[in-house]
Formats: sequence, C-alpha cells, structure tokens
Amino acid sequence: MLTSFILLTLIATFGHCEDFLGTSLLSRPLVLGPLTGLVLGDLQQGIIIGGTLELIFMGNIKVGAAIPPDVITGGVLGTAFAIMSGKGPAIALALAVPISILAEMVLSGLFVFRSLFNKRFQQYAEAGDYKGVQRLHIASGLLKPLLMGLITLLALQLGAGAMKALLDKIPAWVNTGLQVAGNMLPALGFALLMNLMFHKKVAPYFFLGFLLASYLKLPVIAIGGLGTVLALIITNAGQKEPAVEDEFGTPETEPAPVNGQLPSGIIRRLFLRSLALEANFNFETWQNTGMAFSIIPVLKRLYRTREEMARALKRHLTFFNTSPYGATLIIGITAAMEEQYSRSADMDEESINAVKLGLMGPLAGVFDSLFWGTFKVIAAGVGTSLALKGSLLGPILFLLIFNIPHFLLRYNLAFTGYKAGNRFLQNLARGNVMDRLTNGAAILGLMVVGAMPATLMNIRTPLRLGNSDTGVPVQSLLDQVAPCLLPLALTFAVYYGLKKNIKTTYLLLGLLVLGFVGSMLHVFA
Repeated sequence: MLTSFILLTLIATFGHCEDFLGTSLLSRPLVLGPLTGLVLGDLQQGIIIGGTLELIFMGNIKVGAAIPPDVITGGVLGTAFAIMSGKGPAIALALAVPISILAEMVLSGLFVFRSLFNKRFQQYAEAGDYKGVQRLHIASGLLKPLLMGLITLLALQLGAGAMKALLDKIPAWVNTGLQVAGNMLPALGFALLMNLMFHKKVAPYFFLGFLLASYLKLPVIAIGGLGTVLALIITNAGQKEPAVEDEFGTPETEPAPVNGQLPSGIIRRLFLRSLALEANFNFETWQNTGMAFSIIPVLKRLYRTREEMARALKRHLTFFNTSPYGATLIIGITAAMEEQYSRSADMDEESINAVKLGLMGPLAGVFDSLFWGTFKVIAAGVGTSLALKGSLLGPILFLLIFNIPHFLLRYNLAFTGYKAGNRFLQNLARGNVMDRLTNGAAILGLMVVGAMPATLMNIRTPLRLGNSDTGVPVQSLLDQVAPCLLPLALTFAVYYGLKKNIKTTYLLLGLLVLGFVGSMLHVFA
C-alpha cells in the first residue's frame, strides 16, 4: 500500500507542477482521476469519478487574485479514498469538496509567503545576477508541488485506514443524499462559466444551446460545431474590407516593420520559458518573476555589462499580470522593444514598461474569454460526457481539444509579437478583430454551456399531485413545459447568487444541503 501512496503523491505533485507546464489543464480532475484509478487498479472508476468532479469544479479557474478550491489535492484524495473503500462518485464528491476548500487555505498562505522573496529578487536584480533570479523563480515555484505533495502523502498514510472505516459505516440513505447533491453541484460550475461571458447581447445563444440539447438531443460536440459556424457567420457579417496592400504585401497606410536580429532560437526559448509564467505567483507582484524569467534569454543576448543587465532585470520585476495564454504576445513585443532600446540611446526605457502595463488588461480579457470561456468549455463538455460513460477518450480529447490551439497560438504569438510588435495590435484594432474574437468566443462558449444543464445534469422530482400512488407526476408536467427544466432553473438560481456576490463556497455548501435535504424529503431524486 505504501507504494500506491507514493504513486498517488507523485500524481498530486505532478498536478501542482502545472504552473511550470503552461496552465495546460493537466491538473484537472478529468486528468488526475484516471491516473489515480490506474494506480489503485480501477481505471474506469477513476475516469467516472474524474468526470464527475470535473463537472462540479468546471468553473473553478484562477482569474486575477481569485484562488479557487484546490481541486488537485481534493480530487486525488477524494478519488483515492472512494476507490479504496469501494464507494462511488458520491463519496468522492463528499470528500473532495471539503478537502479542496481546506487545501485552498494552505495555498493562499503560500502565495502570501512567497511575497517575502520579492526583496531577494530585487537584490539579485540590482546585482545584475540573472542566474539568481532564475534559480529563485524555480525554487520558489517548486514549493507548491512539494508542500502539497507532502500533505497528500501524510493524508494518505495517516487517514486511509480511518477514512475507510468511517465510509464503511455510512448508511444507504446518506449515500443517496450525496448522489442527489452531486447531481446538483455541476450547476455551480456552469454558473461560474456564465458569469464570465453572459450578457444581454449574447444571452440568446445560451438558450439556443439549451434548446438544441433538450429538444433535439444533440450531443455537446455537435452543438460546439454549430456554435463555431454560427460565431464565424455572425462575427464576419458586415466586416469592413482590410486596408489595400501594395505589391509587397504591406498596407499602404503602414510603413514596413524593421526586421529584428534576434535568432529564432531565442524566440522559441521565450515561448518555452513562458510556460513557467505562473510558477512563482504571489499576492504582491503576481507574475513578475515569471515575466523576468521568460525574457532573460533576450536580455543575455542584448546586454553585456552588469549595469545594463541590472537595469533590465529591474524593469521586468515590476508588477505583471495577464492571461498566460496571451502572454507570449506581450513578451514578444517586449523583446522587440528591448532590442530597439539596446540600439537607440534616444529611446525612453520607461516606454517598455508602459507598453507592458497597457497590454496586460485588454489581452487578459480577450484570452481568458477565449480559453476559459470557449476552448475549456468545449473540451470539458466533450471530455466529461465521455468520461461519465467510463471512456478513456474523455480525458484524452479533453487535453487535445484545449491544448492543440493553446500551444499553437502561444508559440506563434511569441514570433508575431517580436516581428510585428505594436503594428500587429494596430492592425487588429483597425479591423475590430479583438472585439469580434471576444464576441465570437462568447457565442460559441454560451451555446456549449447552455447545452450542459440538459446533457450533463440529472435532476428530477418524484413528487406527485394528488394521491401519492395515482397522482400526476410533477416531473411529467415540467417536461411538458420544457425538458430538463429543473437543471436549467437551478443553474440560473446559482448564477443569480453569483451576481449578488454570494461567495462560491457558500453556494457550494448550499447546493450540498439542498440536494441532501431534498433527497431526505423525497423532493429530488
């Protein structure tokens, strides 16, 4: 059993290493659940539990300073304890939720603790010691996986026996209540996704997705395909013609860009290092050390004296925070500006940070919407629908659907930012590309989210009007109004709570209580 515990600890540690791997969803329950099941000899149960937990925590994403429950530690331990005790997804859910919330507190403390290293980073910068900056960025980043891995190992070693004994004593009615509550919890994930992109202009597409799924029984992947076509048609309608290009392919209104001299290998290293952008996230300066870590290959190439390196490092250890998925565009532009600054004594070095600060917010909004609100939604919709059937294709397609566009775009944006710089952004602004991209992503994302309550939630009521045996089933009346009406209503109720600034934790606990009590009173089944 010790070997299994060590392997499970390595799985949790691997999940927490995602901050070094580009926020590529390797830490999600849909990925770690099957790995946990594989170690414990029940791969299919691991896949099903992973899919169930993914639905519940679907909207748990780290945006800005919002730190969601730690689904890595909670998911691995919840899945492990449920499989070891011979229980199903309901027990995994009951354990994963409180463990995730407790682990979140540990992580929040760690992010505060990391801020203490900022003074040391500044000392390295003042000395022009880029190697020290690199070492500390990596070392501080490794604190998270090592700490949470240790907690996972201790929880398994000390709590496995007691947890199994406790779970064996749980009566059937409690297990039933937990299953009903588990069927309700995905409403929180869907509502959190709606909170990212739901507004009056695109709201009809949410209901279109719901109607296609509930009445026509279309699967999520088909609705995603229809949403893609619809988004392309709508966002391209009325598009203005681009600027006329001359024979060299350059718009007549723009001068040709100056070709940079940094080799392609350096730009590729910017891309690779950007994968560790969030490795040392802290609550004071956020992603600043990740930005410095990413740009160091350029600084080494351009600056030969310790004084020049020191000034450059200090420039990039100021506050920085943006979407990791669009960060390489900023990093590429910054590389071009650093190259220009190294050649021109007239250029104001403050303009480098000014451009970075000016791009952080707008690009974060665009790329967070595109990846969290579109690619992740589609990937999770397809992946969970297969995983709940025990199919290994679920987690595989989940990772592929998200990461193929993720890494292709992230890689190419580094080169685009370096070669085209601000001119690229000006061209995007001229054609309203950013606005159209955001609008199209919202259309596609909302159609898929709208389909999810109808396809991935199973909430019904056994109530009858009149005699308990011969009365009219309330569920049949609801189905005549609209199929899957209860899941839709619950999702909007949770969304309303989010709009009223009710904490996610309270909504989560409220759904648990509603499902459990509703099951006991035979209101829900």
